[in-house]
Amino acid sequence: MSTTTEREIVISRDIDAPPELVFEAFTEVRHLSQWWGPEGFSTTTRSFEFRVGAVWDFKMHGPDGTDYPEWITWTEITPPSRIALLHGEYRDDPNAFESILTFEADGAATRIEMRTVFPSKEMRDNAVEKYHAIEGGKQTLNGLAAYVAELASNRVL
Repeated sequence: MSTTTEREIVISRDIDAPPELVFEAFTEVRHLSQWWGPEGFSTTTRSFEFRVGAVWDFKMHGPDGTDYPEWITWTEITPPSRIALLHGEYRDDPNAFESILTFEADGAATRIEMRTVFPSKEMRDNAVEKYHAIEGGKQTLNGLAAYVAELASNRVL
């Protein structure tokens, strides 16, 4: 029996908002553009459609001016509890990785878990060492939490 543990990164965070609001912030481009990515990064969307088989084609702009092409294909959507996706630099990227996001109610809050599985241990290790994927993932979820808190306080949906 094969295990993916050595190829995985798992990051989770509690967010003080109901799953429906957290899920919405993750699934509408008007929201995603406000919080996606590690601290200091911004996002420019080229195209976005949220349905199974559709894509989010975007660039992340690093604080040092480097642009990173990104391509996400949605592979499973179960509102408001689960999203699965394939994430690479471009369509059919052989180095793309899979992510599963779960949104679980915890009282009035939501526990979000992001489980990412890379094609190989070497690719996972490279993402951690070269791109600081664990810290970047934590920063991204922190940005989501801050954005959702602002949405909830302003009641903007």
